[in-house]
Amino acid sequence: MTEESWTIRKVLTWTTQRFEKVDLDAPRLTAEILLAHTLKLDRVKLFMELDRPLQKDELAEFRSLIQRRLQFEPTQYLTGFKDFYNRRFRVDPRVLIPRPETELLVEAVLQLLPKDAPSRVLDLCTGSGCIAVTIAAERPQASVWATDLSKGACEVAAANAEQHQVASRVSVLQGDLFAAIPAGARFDVVVSNPPYVKRGDLPGLQQEVRKEPPQALDGGEDGLDFVRRIAEGSHAALKRGGWLALEIGDEQGDAVKQVLTRAGYHAVRVEKDLARLDRLAFAQEPS
Repeated sequence: MTEESWTIRKVLTWTTQRFEKVDLDAPRLTAEILLAHTLKLDRVKLFMELDRPLQKDELAEFRSLIQRRLQFEPTQYLTGFKDFYNRRFRVDPRVLIPRPETELLVEAVLQLLPKDAPSRVLDLCTGSGCIAVTIAAERPQASVWATDLSKGACEVAAANAEQHQVASRVSVLQGDLFAAIPAGARFDVVVSNPPYVKRGDLPGLQQEVRKEPPQALDGGEDGLDFVRRIAEGSHAALKRGGWLALEIGDEQGDAVKQVLTRAGYHAVRVEKDLARLDRLAFAQEPS
């Protein structure tokens, strides 16, 4: 890309073709998102100004983003945000990028919580805070505790709680799962999207995914290390009749049901995602 006159139309065409050559996902969409970010426009405005030429500084900034994307740095890290449950969340390499499947987990948890009465929720392995913040925003009387072992993740989660004006009801605590919560605290729901990738599968993940924090992905040899720890620890954190809700791997349903049943929970079930793959697990604390 030289210093000749480059319009939005020409830049989008060139960038799309460049991304196609290295087989990046959604090359045209990625080009549009990165250019809109560079020009501080939404994507609709791009198409209203297709013949607008880019200034030298804009072109230089866009070139930098292209090179980083060609190194398989995720688009969301380049723009600094990911949309989740109709809200925009800050993300950076300190946190896992929220996935659409996790919206299914949030939706299920919301069904377990009253709309017009107080409730208490614990979100383990909170990462960006997308689960905790969304629950607090959707349930105005809910109090949410969010824990993560990573200091950086806690900083991102706290920033997202502040941005979405729920910081007064979302307590972000650094610590290993339950270790950060006050002794004797009890919750209506314990929810988590824990690391659940088998350790041996990590090297085979997409290059973009391997740019995300490995500690947010590595679920141990069979992918269930965190599921077992959460199942064991949730008994002391849940109110009687409270619910444990987990996101799980797409082939882990039977194994997770065994873990939860052996741990003494009632009403254990697994639900599938829109692709009909195992995705969510639920269990109830005996009442």
